[in-house]
Amino acid sequence: MGSCSTISSFPVSAAIPAPVANQRRVRRRRISPEAGHALEILGHAIEYLSDEFAHVGGSLSAHNAQVEAVQLLMALNWQIYLACPEVPTMGERLRAMLHLRHV
Repeated sequence: MGSCSTISSFPVSAAIPAPVANQRRVRRRRISPEAGHALEILGHAIEYLSDEFAHVGGSLSAHNAQVEAVQLLMALNWQIYLACPEVPTMGERLRAMLHLRHV
C-alpha cells in the first residue's frame, strides 16, 4: 500500500469488488497502520450516516443520496481491506516450511 495518511489516496469504485462477491470466505488480512486508520475513519463515517438515516426515517430508494453515500463508503472500505496482504493459513505456512526443508 505504501504510506498513505489520507483516505483520498485510495481509488474509489461504487461497486463491491468481484473477488468479494465470488468468495465464500474472506481470508484474514495483515492490515497496516495506515490502512487500519482509514478503515476506522470509514467505519465511523458509515455508522454516522447510517444512524442519521435511521433517525430521520429515510426511505430505502435506489436514488437516496444518503444510501448511495453509505454504499460508496462501504465499497471503499472493502477496497482498502482487500488491498491488504492475506495472512497465510496454518496449512500454507506448514507446506512452505516443509518445502524449504526438502530444497
